[in-house]
Amino acid sequence: MVRIVIADDSDAIRMVMKDILNIGQHELVAEATNGIEAVEAYVKSKPDVLLLDMAMPKKDGLTALKEIIVIDPNANIVMITASDNQQTMKECMNAGARAYILKPFNFQEVLDIISQVEKS
Repeated sequence: MVRIVIADDSDAIRMVMKDILNIGQHELVAEATNGIEAVEAYVKSKPDVLLLDMAMPKKDGLTALKEIIVIDPNANIVMITASDNQQTMKECMNAGARAYILKPFNFQEVLDIISQVEKS
């Protein structure tokens, strides 16, 4: 069972992600609705994987990613985005993200990425 934090400002996305985690028998340890909460939830929960949305209020996903990597260089962070901007995704990967998921996503893709990242 993988311990996961979901950070996304969309209630609908968080609900879908919770359904996916239930199917994969993973444990949701915390949720965040903005980038500040995402960093706090990561530090407090120390999850195996953080699912982190790019576009969030108060602090965007890339900024939160960079802060978390400073705290924990081995953090397993998967970025979630609706944009297929390759430059932005490259910047996230260079900053320490392990993978990214494009919205809309399918259940199996999310479970596969969680599994791959957690094992790396």
